[in-house]
Amino acid sequence: MAELENPNVMPNLITFLSSLLQKVAESNDVNCRSQAQKISVFHGLSRPTISIQNYLDRIYKYANCSPSCFIVAYVYLDRFSQRQPSLPINSFNVHRLLITSVMVAAKFMDDMCYNNSYYAKVGGIKTAEMNFLEVDFLFGLGFELHVTPNTFHAYYSYLQREMLLQHPPSVAESTLSLGRSLKLQLCFNEEDSSHQKQELAV
Repeated sequence: MAELENPNVMPNLITFLSSLLQKVAESNDVNCRSQAQKISVFHGLSRPTISIQNYLDRIYKYANCSPSCFIVAYVYLDRFSQRQPSLPINSFNVHRLLITSVMVAAKFMDDMCYNNSYYAKVGGIKTAEMNFLEVDFLFGLGFELHVTPNTFHAYYSYLQREMLLQHPPSVAESTLSLGRSLKLQLCFNEEDSSHQKQELAV
């Protein structure tokens, strides 16, 4: 999208996404004390010292992927959260989920992208771990990587609206699942008609 190519748009979008994910992670950190949750390959033994904001800034700076990849990565994180309710996004897994979702989005969206070894360096992990994370993420998504234009615009429009409000995102309003049995009110319906098979235009 042309709007995303504007140099003033992406820094604001990255900041907003970081804030949103921070809220979701903190909420799930509290919920995990009362709800059973699985431990996955995305979980670290301790919380990373780098903040979500700085980590996403680092990915944005060095991944050199198209801006649309960050919207698609956001869609993937939402899908993953909905399909894996026992693996909610929290402070122990959000960083690995971020680097993996952006890498998978770049591979699917861009004609040219860096390999797993490069993304591992950007993410501060080993290549072997990056490989494992990619496989687990793909299975967690059920290999549903296609994002229709309608879905893309729905997620991007949501982010635009929230950014224009100029206030911190509320967890209750985010599209990311908190691992609860009920879907959040703003989870998007990705079912499109059979006539909308065209690939996402970037």
